[in-house]
Amino acid sequence: MNVTKTKIVCAEISADTFVNALMEYSTSENQQNAKRFFKTGIGEYGEGDLFIGVRNGPVNALAKAYINLPLCEIEKLLKNPIHEVRSGALGIMDYQARRKMTSESRRNELFDLYFKNHQYINNWDLVDKAAPSIVGGYLFNKERDILLKIVQSKNLWERRTAIVSTLFFIRQNDIRFTFILANLLLNDHHDLIHKATGWMLRSAGDKNKKALLQFLDTTADRMPRTMLRYCLEHLSNQERTYYMALKKTKMNSME
Repeated sequence: MNVTKTKIVCAEISADTFVNALMEYSTSENQQNAKRFFKTGIGEYGEGDLFIGVRNGPVNALAKAYINLPLCEIEKLLKNPIHEVRSGALGIMDYQARRKMTSESRRNELFDLYFKNHQYINNWDLVDKAAPSIVGGYLFNKERDILLKIVQSKNLWERRTAIVSTLFFIRQNDIRFTFILANLLLNDHHDLIHKATGWMLRSAGDKNKKALLQFLDTTADRMPRTMLRYCLEHLSNQERTYYMALKKTKMNSME
């Protein structure tokens, strides 16, 4: 059965029924592929994660079917050792956060639940699935001091949450905060932060190219190479060559 093409009817929704339904789409081949893809057990890359081998399609389809799952049951899923189960929990939270009928108080609860259980949000795909809608969406019209705090966290995934959450702001044509956080991440040591920051800068540049170029004029020579390459992807060949040359010149001068 292809879950992405089949209507899922939930007579009873709970954390247990979600996990049982998800297990039906597990395969050993997908399990091995996931372990390689997510580099599980290597350093900070989701160390200790368990994979059962369920692709994103079924996970997302089940999350949509379980959109009305109570927060107490979602929290059980967030604490589950299985990666795909936690992905499903964040998918449910994402669907709830993006639903127009969701109240502000519920968005606040989702925001609190996310940070209360951040220790279980321990890989890039988990952050990217929910941070824009749950964190960025909630903070859009509020003070953003928490992002300034966690962008300097020792925890890789909190730093990634900070920068990726600004994708919601960018989509609303509010790019200022992305540049503020990106500036604070210029000296970050981790490639997953370099990639995420470059991605956000590129997205901000899609909204306002002039603002991106102004930022690059003062930071390109100091920016990690991966971050720079990611944020230059939508610029012209001439612009990419110019800014990469700034980086190269700075590196040569330090030798």
